[in-house]
Amino acid sequence: MRIRLSKQAIKMLNSQNVKTQERIKKGMARIPHGDIKSLQNMPEAFRLRVGDFRILFDIIDNVIVVNKILPRGSAYKK
Repeated sequence: MRIRLSKQAIKMLNSQNVKTQERIKKGMARIPHGDIKSLQNMPEAFRLRVGDFRILFDIIDNVIVVNKILPRGSAYKK
């Protein structure tokens, strides 16, 4: 599967320190496995937990589209 990042996800990833960036990248590389759950109000959207961060993504035609990378506290607020 290929992974595509949205502009917002790239911006958040680049704003983190190098160690955190590496943890997030390793988490995204394991996306078919790991702590993944579907979101309650959007069954086609998923979240991956990587430490204190949540990676919100969709799977469209064997392409993983990472929409957002957010801190745990603000990941689920509308």
